Amino acid sequence: MEWALPDPFVIDIRVADEAIDAYQHVNNSEYLRWVEQISWAHSVALGLSLERYRQLDRAMVVHRHELDYLAPAFAGDELQLATWIVDCDERFSLTRRFQLARTSDSKTLLFARTRFACVALSTGRPKRLPEEYRRIYGGAVIVECLKEEWNFSCRTGNR
Repeated sequence: MEWALPDPFVIDIRVADEAIDAYQHVNNSEYLRWVEQISWAHSVALGLSLERYRQLDRAMVVHRHELDYLAPAFAGDELQLATWIVDCDERFSLTRRFQLARTSDSKTLLFARTRFACVALSTGRPKRLPEEYRRIYGGAVIVECLKEEWNFSCRTGNR
């Protein structure tokens, strides 16, 4: 698969019949569900599970989603969804990028970006990232230099 950025965290997805809408393609809400699914899977792989979030009384909640739908997916399609952490300000937020592609033809179906904000689970109020989040998420940041169709500029250096 040709990924927009190096070293992605990837999950495989097989489109179930239940994901199909009245237009006979994957409903847009499924893409968002998959973005959430891979975000959690990547966090767990990095060592930050829901249980650890609870222990630290912190959560990364969605502040903003951007999803660019490029082509439809259909029942039975085999897909791969990739994610990267492209920013961690080491104070309150982190940003992930996503790319969804069909394995049969390597066609990119979706580019997405999500900005997360740190809050205390006990109050729901904004809180600074715990040191553990800064170390783990900050250590996973990759250089973001995106293909022209994403219309984003390059950044230099990891945090």
